[in-house]
Amino acid sequence: MSTIRINIVLFGIGNVGSTLINQVIESQNFFLESKNIELRFPIITNSTLAFFEKDGLKNQWEANFAQSAIPYTIDDIIEYVQEQQLENLIAVDATASEDLIKNYIPLIQNGFNIVAANKKANTLHTDFYKELRRNLKKFDKSFLYETNVGAGLPVVNTINELYSSGEKITKIRGVFSGSLSYIFNRFSTEDATFSSILLDAEKLGLTEPDSREDLSGNDVARKLLILAREIGLELEFSDIKIKSLLLPELNETTSKANYSVNKSLFDKPFQIAKITQADEHVLRYIGELDVATQQLEVKLVSEPKNSALGQLKGADNSIEIYTQSYGEIPIVIQGAGAGRAVTARGVLTDILKIAEKIKIKEAVWL
Repeated sequence: MSTIRINIVLFGIGNVGSTLINQVIESQNFFLESKNIELRFPIITNSTLAFFEKDGLKNQWEANFAQSAIPYTIDDIIEYVQEQQLENLIAVDATASEDLIKNYIPLIQNGFNIVAANKKANTLHTDFYKELRRNLKKFDKSFLYETNVGAGLPVVNTINELYSSGEKITKIRGVFSGSLSYIFNRFSTEDATFSSILLDAEKLGLTEPDSREDLSGNDVARKLLILAREIGLELEFSDIKIKSLLLPELNETTSKANYSVNKSLFDKPFQIAKITQADEHVLRYIGELDVATQQLEVKLVSEPKNSALGQLKGADNSIEIYTQSYGEIPIVIQGAGAGRAVTARGVLTDILKIAEKIKIKEAVWL
């Protein structure tokens, strides 16, 4: 079979985006030999600059970007791929940008499939959610976002397949944040302050660039909303009851500088929460969806140490899916819930799924 060339336009070359490029470069020969797929990056961008290289990136891509990247618009990118007659297009969103999401539909209309680590497109108003999917259907394009929930874990796919098979999902519950899993797993077992563990999580790249996004509960809430919508519930972000971990004096309105130097304010309230629990219990920050009542909650709970959530280690996520067929015994998906390498690998898996789909379409036409 002839090799199929996939052209990837990568938005975002931070932790996840740069790791993705390096993973592709390292595995390129494997994909060629085992799958007859060649992955190319003719365009890579950060928030303001784009580097255009129609033959794809080489190992020195960072130096080339620094030397040759230029300001761009989405129209510039669409015009470039059309001029170069690039086919089999995938736009990869490895950003946290709300602005880029507005360009998903124009990209789809101009021949792009989309893979997103960015959660925000799936948590905007349901009108946009539906319009996006109408365009995907109209232009016969794919939109994959497995890493939106649980980094590289197959949570979205499992929920989607259960729902598509007619299975009645009754409840979804679990630890959805790798960063908060790491923080509370350590806080429960170590004699260390909450703020010191939070700083470690930031240094390891486990949190969002601004860790208040994690502590606010918004990140967990988005993941819960994404799963609720996967099973047909027309809910909005505003429907979620979020009990934030932030403090009145240290919240989203605090300046970034003040937040950075005053994290020790977290120590006393969390220490009190820790020592006032029942014996053999640990703190966990969870998301919970009750399908019958359509109630979504994000909250701090105290779990028995010997429970599934109580036994979590490292930055693992653990998501429990309760269904009519399985009754009181949930399907449990557990594993690394954060980190640039697992997230990038999850994005790469989605890219390869779309590549295989394109390959099948081409084989049918041939």
